[in-house]
Amino acid sequence: MNIPVDPFETALMIIAIIILTTIISRIITKALNRVERFNEDMTIIYLIRDIIVYIIYFIALMKILSLFGINLYGTLLSLGIVGIAVSLAAKDLISNLFSGIILIIGKSIKVGDTIELNNTKGVVEKVQLRTTTIKDDDGIISTIPNSTLTNNLFKLYKAQEKYRIDIMAGLSLNNDLDEFNEYIVREIKQLDGVLDNPEPKIYSKGITFEETKIKISFWIKDYNNKDDYKLIITNKIRKFVE
Repeated sequence: MNIPVDPFETALMIIAIIILTTIISRIITKALNRVERFNEDMTIIYLIRDIIVYIIYFIALMKILSLFGINLYGTLLSLGIVGIAVSLAAKDLISNLFSGIILIIGKSIKVGDTIELNNTKGVVEKVQLRTTTIKDDDGIISTIPNSTLTNNLFKLYKAQEKYRIDIMAGLSLNNDLDEFNEYIVREIKQLDGVLDNPEPKIYSKGITFEETKIKISFWIKDYNNKDDYKLIITNKIRKFVE
């Protein structure tokens, strides 16, 4: 590629590369997320997606550096690839990348599993090359470096829990808990795809001067439809407390 002499032309080309890279990455991400044949296990999809996106970003970086006459391959060789790899930042990065590959290929954990690490328990939302994302019962999302998972003991709960849905709610002190329990359990059991065993349950999470805090738990067959079930049951709760 010829190196543009005009700084304005160089800037335009850099912007064009960034925009094109962003568009291609988003298209690939959306396309892979819609692959139906892997709906039961999205873990491998995240791996393929991350690898492709990293390759695209690397190619874009190479193109941008070439506009300034910089040969990245020659630069890496002159600096010493080994020296770069053993640096602290690169060590952590490479450790997380290899740990992610080990977790995904070895199927130690996958999307939908329930795990507990350092007193943090949640459902695995994403397993990416560098990090794993989990969401706890309160909806709090935690991002864990993959090297932490491979270098520390963590609890992997029984397969049944990977399909559990937990919804936190607040009931008015005027609402009867027995009446609500009968109502919401009946509504949950009427939904297609809800498991009969374990049965839906209501748990008390505390009480204040304004409301009774509860957690509704039930189990479903298809984890990928969890958001649809949450929306339906949340609407049922809203109708009860009106």
